[in-house]
Amino acid sequence: QVQLVESGGGSVQAGGSLRLSCAASGYTASSNCMGWFRQAPGKEREGVAGIYTADGRTYVADSVKGRFTISKDNARPTLHLQMNSLKSEDTAMYYCAASSVTYCYLALLYGPYYNYWGQGTQVTVSS
Repeated sequence: QVQLVESGGGSVQAGGSLRLSCAASGYTASSNCMGWFRQAPGKEREGVAGIYTADGRTYVADSVKGRFTISKDNARPTLHLQMNSLKSEDTAMYYCAASSVTYCYLALLYGPYYNYWGQGTQVTVSS
């Protein structure tokens, strides 16, 4: 089992920045991939960014490419999402997730590959 706790959400004006963090505990060695997903009211969940823990390869959704960066602090272990140049359409609940699926690196933003989820942290961007 892996437990995930997000932090760092809040309210910010458009153009601003936020840094989300996700503290992982439990059997973290089973986490082959970790990622950030978001869901806005009335919309489907969307994969934002993912990382393959074995070699650090990352993938970022086109909607946030160039603005969001995913990183992992292996010493802790903690997952981060640096969000810059925020837009109103980035407003959503952001979830941290971990996957024990061996081949999760094939689709880092594929939600069904992720079997551990945090409770989420709200990000609100005002224009």
